[in-house]
Amino acid sequence: MKARHRRFLWIAIGLCVVGVAVTLVLRAFNSNLVFFFTPTQVAENKAPVDRTFRIGGLVNAGSVKRQPDGLTVKFDVTDTAKTIPVIYTGILPDLFKEGKGVVAQGKIGPDGVFRAAEVLAKHDENYMPPEAAEALKQAGKSIDGAMFAGQKPVTTQAPSPTKQLN
Repeated sequence: MKARHRRFLWIAIGLCVVGVAVTLVLRAFNSNLVFFFTPTQVAENKAPVDRTFRIGGLVNAGSVKRQPDGLTVKFDVTDTAKTIPVIYTGILPDLFKEGKGVVAQGKIGPDGVFRAAEVLAKHDENYMPPEAAEALKQAGKSIDGAMFAGQKPVTTQAPSPTKQLN
């Protein structure tokens, strides 16, 4: 085999290895990619049925029902336009309360109930995921349920840095 043919063989093997590596990385990235949907989008069947995704909004007041096993909780997530029932088995975050913001990760069942594998509670009064804040703004509500009429909307971005003087 000539040196030229050997070089070509090594280049071809290298390209195959790089191709396999890129394929594995893209598959891993795709399997870990989780999208966010509002209850309205889930009710309109815009959310995937066979994939894990996140749903966010407010915990509907009076909807939290704890099961006798002590770990299973049923509650409703709403964006004030639509409401989706959620079932979660596990320990809820300390900040989880009715009327407060929540993001749950899981899958929607054929019965329309969202089965959460993870529940995240809002950690600060001034922050909400931009998608959830936009959904509430479109519905005409603030985080605490007050109307936006004449009120300042919810802040979803960090304040801009101040200019330093030299």
